[in-house]
Amino acid sequence: MKGTHQTDPRSLEQRLEQWLIPMGNLCVSVFHRIALFGIGAATVWAAACSFYEIFQKPYASVQDLLLLFIYLEIGAMVGIYFKTNHMPVRFLIYVAITAVTRLIVDLVGTKHEADFAIVLMGGTILILALSNLLVRYASYKYPSKSGPSNE
Repeated sequence: MKGTHQTDPRSLEQRLEQWLIPMGNLCVSVFHRIALFGIGAATVWAAACSFYEIFQKPYASVQDLLLLFIYLEIGAMVGIYFKTNHMPVRFLIYVAITAVTRLIVDLVGTKHEADFAIVLMGGTILILALSNLLVRYASYKYPSKSGPSNE
């Protein structure tokens, strides 16, 4: 029959996939970059606000310094993820350890006494430190196939 054109559905699907998969990958990559810039900007803004508050006081407390270290670790995490496209799990653990340490300092500073909550938080830090050791051991013993590990 003249004038009728049958298209193979598989070839149409393949052509569509050849266009959609790269476009989807591009959209995900653009989203990651925008999100990283947003997280980085929010971290810088939060750190700047904290610096401003610290300079309004006659001295910086240990809690203030630990908070600045948390911002530093988050910034380093964003930078590493931006450069390598891999989430450095160790930095998440460092942020958690620093945050729990900040809670302990705050709790001891307000209550001026040791209670079971502080022991639990100390145990939490121990578990996080052991988790970090496990992550480091696993990345050393079983390195990723894409290259040297940043974990």
